[in-house]
Amino acid sequence: MAPSAPLLTVRGSEGLYLVNGPPHFTESTVFPRESGKNCKAYTFSKDGTLFAWGNGERINVINVTTKELLHSFDLPKAVCLEFSPKNTILATWQPYTTSKDGAAGIPNLQLYDMKTGTCLKSFIQKKMQNWCPSWSEDETLCARNVNNEVHFFENNNFNTIANKLHLKKINDFVLSPGPQPYKVAVYVPGSKGAPSFVRLYQYPNFDGPHAALANKSFFKADKVTMLWNKKATAVLVIASTEVDKTGASYYGEQTLHYIATNGESAVVQLPKNGPIYDVVWNSSSTEFCAVYGFMPAKATIFNLKCDPVFDFGTGPRNAAYYSPHGHILVLAGFGNLRGQMEVWDVKNYKLISKPVASDSTYFAWCPDGEHILTATCAPRLRVNNGYKIWHYTGSVLHKYDVPSNAELWQVSWQPFLDGIFPEKSITYQAVPSDVPSEEPKVATAYRPPALRNKPVTNSKLHEEEPPQNMKPQPGNEKPLSKTALKNQRKHEAKKAAKQEARSDKSPDMAPSPAPQNTPRNTVSHSTSGDPEIDKKIKNLKKLEKIQKEKALLQELEDLELGI
Repeated sequence: MAPSAPLLTVRGSEGLYLVNGPPHFTESTVFPRESGKNCKAYTFSKDGTLFAWGNGERINVINVTTKELLHSFDLPKAVCLEFSPKNTILATWQPYTTSKDGAAGIPNLQLYDMKTGTCLKSFIQKKMQNWCPSWSEDETLCARNVNNEVHFFENNNFNTIANKLHLKKINDFVLSPGPQPYKVAVYVPGSKGAPSFVRLYQYPNFDGPHAALANKSFFKADKVTMLWNKKATAVLVIASTEVDKTGASYYGEQTLHYIATNGESAVVQLPKNGPIYDVVWNSSSTEFCAVYGFMPAKATIFNLKCDPVFDFGTGPRNAAYYSPHGHILVLAGFGNLRGQMEVWDVKNYKLISKPVASDSTYFAWCPDGEHILTATCAPRLRVNNGYKIWHYTGSVLHKYDVPSNAELWQVSWQPFLDGIFPEKSITYQAVPSDVPSEEPKVATAYRPPALRNKPVTNSKLHEEEPPQNMKPQPGNEKPLSKTALKNQRKHEAKKAAKQEARSDKSPDMAPSPAPQNTPRNTVSHSTSGDPEIDKKIKNLKKLEKIQKEKALLQELEDLELGI
């Protein structure tokens, strides 16, 4: 039996509701629309079978398949919700508050048992960032960052800390995906001249000088982003500084590091200078894509040796998204860019389509690996809010624009576990659609009045570099490097000079008669072909001019006196 199409959740000033996925796009009856503007949070479980939301009064949990209300919790201030990987626990978070007399506040992070509906444990979690505990996929392990330590709990027993990872000033950690053995990546920022570092450990081996599986230290880092691949064999680390001291970039300075669990580490050498906008692993765990460099940005796929595999050239892009099956890659330019997308078949490195999703602030692949969601949401943009469902071949299958007096805050797909939707062969022909296609408005460059009646010249501020398999290459020759090109030009110039010298010395060529009106002090520019002899001739002609100076001055004086 084929799986049902993923649902779409829509949250905005019109309320919270679910929409049936492709091909129907009708409002779902899983639960009645929650009208009003009080819904601050919602979440699906990892397998998409449970759905929880808050309406400003209570947190409700339903079974998506049976439409049954499972639990309702009295949590009017909760703004963050998250299910554990196997749907055992619902974690909720509300802003931390203290009383006026300075007494410690009450715990604001709650963990609820989804079988009984009871609260298993409450913690104080002051910061919203990284508020949710991290579970292993089988829920055997759960970890929290507490006062520069990582606390580990086993089998959802939160009354006993099973293990601790203590390093001075641990700022962040990421638990590896997949089955045992569990691994953890930790980041410790540098201080007092010491470098920052990221270390990889295997649980529970944390003690001893050689306990770490791998270590990578670096100086330029105010914050880092750590990305495990799906097989938990390597981590990519984007190290960022808030200020670029060279003044080259407004975005600070970023470097990309590769760390493997076998101890190998490297700095990923990016061929173009500038910010690193996005880095994403392929689901195969054997390659990753980076989007980087001053605009127009470069995009390159690298292998596990950090060698470039394919270069997509340059373009207006700042994000990359692999499909769930890893066989399609979308390169896109959202935010302050115009929403241009490039959809690539990354098995054959062939361009599939180039749709444009103007003013988009959100992008997500559908779990089926065929459909794409783009949206314009508030508060990032408060006008033209709405969402579109695309097929990867570039066709818009469904479009919804919210009324001008309303806002769209959040929209997302219902998740499904890996393997539920089989990978389908790629098609390059645009699928049919009932939605009328809209030609994107192309903003023309300003032309001053004096030039408006004159022909337009196609001048670009930046020349875009094509993908490596579309570059013009005569024969099988490789494109020359800058140094080789410079040497080639020098060689050609010398060759031309020698040819000219030979033609000047050739007796077959009769010297052309000098023009009648040539001044008497004109110097002949004939050359012998030997630079040393030419130099001597030049010096002798200078002496000849000096010797004639007296006679010329006398002639000038006679002319002035009218003699």
